Amino acid sequence: MAAITSANVANAIVKLVAADALPVLVGNLIMGNLVNRDYEPVLAHAGDTVNVPIPPVMVANNINILEGGTVQTQNPSLGNAQIVLNTHAEATFQIPDVTKVLAVPDLLKIYMQPCVAAIAQRVETDLLSLYAGFTANTPVGTPGTPITEPVIDSAETALFLSKIPASDQKFIVCDAATYSAWRQIPRFSEFQTAGDAGVKALIEGTVGKIKDFFVFRSQFVPKTGTSPVTTHNLAFARDAIGLVIRRLPQPLPGTGAIAEYAELGNFGMRVVMSYQPDTLAQQFTVDVLYGCGILRNTSGVQMLT
Repeated sequence: MAAITSANVANAIVKLVAADALPVLVGNLIMGNLVNRDYEPVLAHAGDTVNVPIPPVMVANNINILEGGTVQTQNPSLGNAQIVLNTHAEATFQIPDVTKVLAVPDLLKIYMQPCVAAIAQRVETDLLSLYAGFTANTPVGTPGTPITEPVIDSAETALFLSKIPASDQKFIVCDAATYSAWRQIPRFSEFQTAGDAGVKALIEGTVGKIKDFFVFRSQFVPKTGTSPVTTHNLAFARDAIGLVIRRLPQPLPGTGAIAEYAELGNFGMRVVMSYQPDTLAQQFTVDVLYGCGILRNTSGVQMLT
């Protein structure tokens, strides 16, 4: 049986913090759970560029065997989206008596939840800020005007005409006011017109799925302009946006810092514990290196309200 040492305890504390970090992050994400996530446990640094391959376009050839036809060889060009790892997001907190974390694990959640939620909000904001890059499809809706059924229908039609496969899931992420107006559209919130879905929207307050879109609301949907304020809600398929996450390096040996990686569901974070002599406390830093960008311009359309 291995002896209990201060080094073992320190490593155990960092692992305990790391184990609780990812579930909190994933639970606070909306966009981060919907977009195409590219994660590899390889070391990277801020500013590195990651090449995300995009499937090429192919055409079907009628070989016409009866007339001695031959196959038509195609030389498809693999598409490529370059995403720069330009965001190193971190949240740091200190615990004066870190041994209490081991004795009372609930204390850890009190420290961890707001810390990791702050990182999730940063990721969410960056993903939703990509709305301006969707230029292939004309925005639907009118600024300063509540959402209507024809606007939702137009967004679905735009993605259909962009040849989004029927099997691909499609999503709409909107702000609170749009979501609220959505729940008050009579055809979507009454039993006689929407069945059980209408009852669910009325009683539970969730829109669910409408016109082939899974609908979510976020507090971080961008708003621009004044009189009227334009809300940039987003309708998109999964491959419209890419979120690339890579591992950060371990601290240099002998510097007094201990790091542990937390990895779950194509997400990866680093948790670093160090001692701060100025405050006589243990300092924890939760950080993540990521970049995001548009993969398929045709797979998204703005819904203005």
